[in-house]
Amino acid sequence: MGVLDGKVSFVTGGSRGIGRAICLALAEAGSDIALNYSTSREAAEEVAALIHKMGRKALIYQANVSNPDEDDTMVAQIVKDFGLVHIVVNNAGITRDKSFVKMDRPMWHEVLNVNLTGPAMIIHRLIKPMMEHGWGRIINITSIVGQMGNFGQANYAAAKGGLIALTKTLAREFAKKGVTVNAVAPGFIETDMTAEVPPASLDIVKQMTPMGRLGKPEEVAATVAFLASPQASFITGEIIGVNGGMYM
Repeated sequence: MGVLDGKVSFVTGGSRGIGRAICLALAEAGSDIALNYSTSREAAEEVAALIHKMGRKALIYQANVSNPDEDDTMVAQIVKDFGLVHIVVNNAGITRDKSFVKMDRPMWHEVLNVNLTGPAMIIHRLIKPMMEHGWGRIINITSIVGQMGNFGQANYAAAKGGLIALTKTLAREFAKKGVTVNAVAPGFIETDMTAEVPPASLDIVKQMTPMGRLGKPEEVAATVAFLASPQASFITGEIIGVNGGMYM
């Protein structure tokens, strides 16, 4: 018996990296998984197959979370397939890095739409049934960049910082309805994204991190699984850093 037996989790951007680890951690805790992906269908199917081997239900759904029509279609299908969604993890995100002076409007809006407006609208579509049921978990994956800023990432920092503010506001609004709203703020984690960073730059990151290393997706996922659990029922409005001490 897992602590999340009978629960349904919806994870955006669940096919790779941190999202993949989150899907597997929630399934290991007993939850069935609705897995959103944007482009990596093969990777999403692989994650679903691993979840099936755990004896849990997993279905995949393609959608760009910044597209309202795609979101409406996806959420309607998830509700049809699973019924009530108990846990929402907003993990999908993109970067379009450039110094602010050189950043154009499309780069700004694309990142804000995926990383901030997308999660907000996902929550808006799913929150009423949670409140009526009297139990729910919303977990937003923000970033250390939203807490401390980063050169060349004004759009990303603004979006992730906005997600932190959204988390705190919704935590206040939903608290008496039995729905907690928290965020996890990863530091630099071993993913496909950091694999593209030059080794010399990663060495600098490690030097800036008291633990002297990058984090692992599973370490972020374990934090998400805890926040989704009954044991975290008195935690809401919190931003949990998983960053090796880089930001305190």
